[in-house]
Amino acid sequence: MSHLVHLQVPEGQSLKDVLFERGVEFPCGGLSQCGHCKVRVVEGHVPITQEMEWTLSPAELAAGWRLGCVAEAHGEVTIEVGQWEAAILADDTVIGYERGQGRGAVVDIGTTTLVAQLLDLSNGEVLDVRTSLNPQSVHGADLMSRIDFDLRSPGVLQGLIRKAVGEMLEGWNAAEALLVGNTAMHHLFCGYDVEPLSRVPFETAHGASRVFTSNELGWGGPSARVEFLPCLGGFVGSDILAGLIAVRMLESAPVIALIDIGTNGEIAIGNREAIVCASTAAGPAFEAGRIRMGMRAATGAISAVEVRHGAVRCSVLGGGEPRGLCGSGLVDAVAAALDLNRVRTGGRFTGGEKEFPLAGNVTLAQSDIRELQLAKGAIAAGLRLLGVERAMELYLAGAFGNYVSVRSARRIGLLPELPEKVTPSGNTALQGAKALLLNPTRRAELVEAALTRTTHLSLGSLPGFQDAYVDAMVFPDH
Repeated sequence: MSHLVHLQVPEGQSLKDVLFERGVEFPCGGLSQCGHCKVRVVEGHVPITQEMEWTLSPAELAAGWRLGCVAEAHGEVTIEVGQWEAAILADDTVIGYERGQGRGAVVDIGTTTLVAQLLDLSNGEVLDVRTSLNPQSVHGADLMSRIDFDLRSPGVLQGLIRKAVGEMLEGWNAAEALLVGNTAMHHLFCGYDVEPLSRVPFETAHGASRVFTSNELGWGGPSARVEFLPCLGGFVGSDILAGLIAVRMLESAPVIALIDIGTNGEIAIGNREAIVCASTAAGPAFEAGRIRMGMRAATGAISAVEVRHGAVRCSVLGGGEPRGLCGSGLVDAVAAALDLNRVRTGGRFTGGEKEFPLAGNVTLAQSDIRELQLAKGAIAAGLRLLGVERAMELYLAGAFGNYVSVRSARRIGLLPELPEKVTPSGNTALQGAKALLLNPTRRAELVEAALTRTTHLSLGSLPGFQDAYVDAMVFPDH
């Protein structure tokens, strides 16, 4: 049974943004190289591009298949998602796949967004996808703001997130739901005291998994088992635990690394022998928070900036008039300003300028550069202290990791020059949760392996962290 998705997309807008929000992965980072983001046009018009002709066969194109990463819809379209035709896990994966019965769901409770997928447990097929903004955001864009709010108004954020997740699962009749998220999301959903997360060393005694019934949570419909998977330590939650499983770090002989860059940067480095993890408070800059003309990756956002023949060229989501700057565009814009010698390595504009024009009325302000320096310094310092250069491959998880230019990220010093191989890997939290849902007899074993092999480090308490942080705020001189 194929899953059809009906989309209303503005004229000329790329399908990539809409499809990513619905759980479609782009393994090659949207470079039109792998062909794994195939969609088949059932109704509507999606033109064939040169990239599609390079990657797809004439027969596939004739049958209506297109590459989601470079496809543009001309009007309303109904598409079949090729990625959802088969089981989530291929036969050659280490984890394997168990045939079950009924339906199950997975939910990624992110600081900013929520994503839920419904799966057929008999074949692993994705039956439905729902996305939503996290309603807690109204009480703070970053984790510390929400923790502070919860300490002043206990229970409000718990009520918001439980209600939102319940509404996302409504009508699905899933027998079981697995939830993943960072430690703050875990505590706020489960009702644990967040006070230990408000102060050094940011450790908690309540990071274990928590099982509910849907009736306990006040959700309607048939009773279902609901489990919020355990945290790894500090602010490193079950989203990274699931990510370890998704990138197969638990089975890897070479050392590999996984990083989820958001308001809370979470890092894990290791292999099947041992893993270390840590988190660092990057703030909301990578999601365009506290940026003067910042906005979410939506229509009108400048998502990419490059220098051509000494001039700045911007890509705008939806192709219309630019309204603001999203996270990936912010990184590109600063990289471009550095390339044009409009910004010094210390972050100040050259020539006494106060802003850097991008497109239309959108400009990059001095305060924006400072916010990016604070955010990227925290991430870069964490990567350096955890020894990311030892890794053979670095996986970038999450929406920001899927869209950010690796070249620009290295130009501003967010990512190091080593390892050379950097792989945008989509929503690894959701991928790992699906692997656990579809392998119930191995679930406990896999979770226990992740917990016992992983050591959490508190970056702030490591000797040299403050010096590394200050050093990492400076932009590379090249």
